[in-house]
Formats: sequence, C-alpha cells, structure tokens
Amino acid sequence: MKIATWNVNSINMRLEQMLKWLADTQTDVLCLQETKCVDEKFPYQAINDAGYQIAFYGQKSYNGVAIISKHEITDVQKNFPGDIDDSPKRLIAATINGIRIVNTYIPNGTELWTDKFTFKLDWLQRLRKYFDETCDLGGDVLLCGDFNVAPEELDVWNVPAWTGRLHFSKPERAAIHHVKQWGFVDVFRKMNGDLQEFSWWNYREGAWQKNHGLRIDHIWTSPSFADKCTGCWIDKSPRSLERPSDHTPVVAEFSV
Repeated sequence: MKIATWNVNSINMRLEQMLKWLADTQTDVLCLQETKCVDEKFPYQAINDAGYQIAFYGQKSYNGVAIISKHEITDVQKNFPGDIDDSPKRLIAATINGIRIVNTYIPNGTELWTDKFTFKLDWLQRLRKYFDETCDLGGDVLLCGDFNVAPEELDVWNVPAWTGRLHFSKPERAAIHHVKQWGFVDVFRKMNGDLQEFSWWNYREGAWQKNHGLRIDHIWTSPSFADKCTGCWIDKSPRSLERPSDHTPVVAEFSV
C-alpha cells in the first residue's frame, strides 16, 4: 500500500498535475495540505472520476486539508476535538484499511516569538495530546503532512544559515520532538539513513535549481507500522513542472 503526502499549494491550480501524478504512481492514499479551497469549490467530481474517495476540510487562502483514497474512508475527524467552526482547517484524520491516518498542515509561524509563532508551538502541544488521548501506540498509526519544521541538521541545506530561523529554531525542533516522543518513527530516516534530501524549495533566489531546500514534509508511523514499511522516498519530479507547488510529494510503501 502506497501512502503519500503533498502540500499542493492550491488544489485547483495543481489539479491536472496531481491527477497525472496519481495515475503515473498508482498511489493508494494521498494526503494534501494547503488546498486553498472552500468545500463548495473542491474538485471532488474530477477526483471521484479518477477512482478515488475523498475526505476534505476546506478553507480559502492558506489552509485546507484533504485525504484522497482508492479504499474506503471511515471515521473522519476534522481538526482537534473541541475546536470551534472557524478554527483554521489544519488537521483531518481517517481510518483506511485499518490504518489511522492523521494528515496535518502544521502552522508556519511567520516570525519567531510573534503571536503566530506561539500559536504554532501551542498547536504542536495539542497534536501530542491528541495522540495521547485518541491513538493506540500498538496499532497502525500514520502521521503525515507539512510539518513546517526541519527536525534535524540533515534536513536543511545550510545549517549555519538556518540556525535560529523559522522552521529550524530550537523551540520548534523541541516541540516537534515532543510529538515524536509519542513513539513515532520517521520512516524516511528509517529507510534511508543519513541521506540528505529535501521536500520544499523557496520559489525565490533559484533555490530549486541550487537545491537549497528543507525537508519539512514528513511521514511518521507507530513502531509496528514502521516495521511494515518497505520504502520511503521524496519524488522530486513534480517540482520541476511548469508552475509547480513549492513542495513535492513524500511517499511511503507498506506491506499490508
């Protein structure tokens, strides 16, 4: 079973790219972030016609998440329990083939120690609490999405240039590590060791051409599900297309 995550940076703008990628890769489940689309304008018919079921939670501008699956989607959860209706749409969870999949678009934070940065740290604390209260470490659990954090030095192209900056600051790395301490395994690291690859490149300054990127898109799983992982890779091909997202898909395959 092939599961992927991709910040598409507007589902309607990247729809044809995404549908072709799904057809070419035969991915079973695709988790999307930054759909930038209210539910009423989500392109569900085109995705249904391609053979996929959909659970989506839309919002205009910079939020919105969705899960697209060849298999039945059940037990859908939108945002954290108790969130009010106008909360940013940043989390959607569902069960597919017995796997609890939690798809997140973790807040960016904008600048260090602003209100938005504090919101990011608080949101990560809530994410850890969510797993503590709702998920079984012994089950098949998968957390994925745009984490907006590069957890390790290998995940940034230039450590001195990024030290203390947004996405690689000590508070963010500590907060994401606290989430990981729930018991998660970073399956990209498990399968690839110290390989340095990135999933995001700024649109500016020729970052893509220079490979000046960050690995901020992740697939983490419970330990027992990590044992079923047969491969995990970053597919850079969509980033080279015309008018691409600034992110590219991360894919993991499991023997289930």
